[in-house]
Amino acid sequence: MNTESQNIEFKESWRDEYLKWICGFANVQGGMLYIGIKDNGEVCGVQDAKKLMEDIPNKVRDMLGILVEVNLKEKDGKQYLEIATETYPYPISFRGKYYQRSGATNQELKGAALDCFMLRKQGKTWDGVPVPYLKVEDLDNATFDLFRKYAKRSGRMDDTDLMDDNHGLLEKLRLYEGDYLKRAAALLFHPDPERYVTGAFVKVGFFREGMDLVYQDEVHGNLFQQIIKLMDLLCTKYMKAIITYEGIHRIETLPMPREALREALLNACINKDYAEPSPIQIRVYENKLEIVNGGVLPDGWTVKTLLSSHRSFPYNPDIANTFFRSGEIEAWGRGIERIIMACKKDGFSTPEFRYDASGIWTIFNFKYPERATIQDDPKTAQKSDQKATRKRPESDQSKQEDAIIELLKENPYITRKEISGLLGLHDSSVKRRLASLQEKGAIKRVGPDKGGYWEVQKGF
Repeated sequence: MNTESQNIEFKESWRDEYLKWICGFANVQGGMLYIGIKDNGEVCGVQDAKKLMEDIPNKVRDMLGILVEVNLKEKDGKQYLEIATETYPYPISFRGKYYQRSGATNQELKGAALDCFMLRKQGKTWDGVPVPYLKVEDLDNATFDLFRKYAKRSGRMDDTDLMDDNHGLLEKLRLYEGDYLKRAAALLFHPDPERYVTGAFVKVGFFREGMDLVYQDEVHGNLFQQIIKLMDLLCTKYMKAIITYEGIHRIETLPMPREALREALLNACINKDYAEPSPIQIRVYENKLEIVNGGVLPDGWTVKTLLSSHRSFPYNPDIANTFFRSGEIEAWGRGIERIIMACKKDGFSTPEFRYDASGIWTIFNFKYPERATIQDDPKTAQKSDQKATRKRPESDQSKQEDAIIELLKENPYITRKEISGLLGLHDSSVKRRLASLQEKGAIKRVGPDKGGYWEVQKGF
């Protein structure tokens, strides 16, 4: 006899309270409830088997409103019952309460979990729920401009759609439910989505071994802004780059590929269960980075499912569709595969994935590729680099400006201080280069100094 699992439950004798277990099976993938079997799978037999075969289907029908199949089984001269329950497409309750099978346990659904369950049974998702009082005028114009830029580059939307006003663009992205904007619109385009969704931000902390918190940050704003800010924060403040040299050129190697980190952050934001008030958490240590996303896998899925070829099944499909149109993600359930491929391609260790009660974990163990540990004589190289920096001719200005343009393309919200740190230039030099690029018409500042962004003009 099999052991208890997601789809199997053993009971030594029948009690009417076990209708809760049948309810739990009906609300997920169905299952088998065996009467007359101990927890260890040993058949102990059941009394009045024939009477129970008549009573149980009637009680299930009267109390739950569904039908089950009750079969009489026998082993070693002992009779037991098999109650087969099919999954039902609509919610099933027992005495006004809803239950759901999770692993080998039967759980009563309450609060946010019950809301999500009801939505799912109606063919809806959390991010598709309409939000009263949210108007298109409340959304962030700078983020719309950024989305149009991304989407034009990706080629996943028609130019005519991108030329439409914000209202029309939201309709094209299917972010309206009737006359109301969806929750997804608030998370994607509102400057402060936490007005509508508690916990719609990210906490980042640096820890020593033993779980001692050294310092921390919070990243707020809409999801497009969060991804940009997180990439900058993690790459410039939280992770140490190995410095190597090729001649006089300084090369910084992070302990993971930027592409893999970005994909992992996008996965976390897109698949988070925003009905839960806790934010996404990113924990950085000397030797690893952990992303803890309070997400929920589809029924029956495991980490093994994620790591194998699987269909696209985003927890928040409206959010996922908008990120897809912007070119930020693929649509075919390849997020995990892309993370692993990026790490392998650049010689990094493969990340770990875990799923438990706290959510979905992505764990990058810091192991630098071999090339990052092989360098020229660092003292000689550093001296050469410093000397070259002091004597850098003015003709290098174009190279610096080209490098700044590439940074602005990657992150329009990047600050002058961050550019200075990434390129190894003095702040005053960065200020001059930005002014020069503006005079040439290569870049334009959109919005205020704080909160605005850089826009690289066409042709540069």
